[in-house]
Amino acid sequence: MPFVTVQIAKGHSLEKKRELAQAITETLVSTLGTKPEWVTIHIDEFERENWAVGGELHSDKHSGRHGEKVTS
Repeated sequence: MPFVTVQIAKGHSLEKKRELAQAITETLVSTLGTKPEWVTIHIDEFERENWAVGGELHSDKHSGRHGEKVTS
């Protein structure tokens, strides 16, 4: 019984999350031979202000993406 946790930044639409869950489920079914009803997916969303790469917050590097606004 696969349990998958996906970590993504907040801002993706419900439709995109549905597509993601379907794609992951289909991949696990075809790769592992498991049943779709046995696949559990947890989508863990985080704020971009809580994510940094190379010492720079993602929210500062990618202002305006997914409707995000940077304030100084």
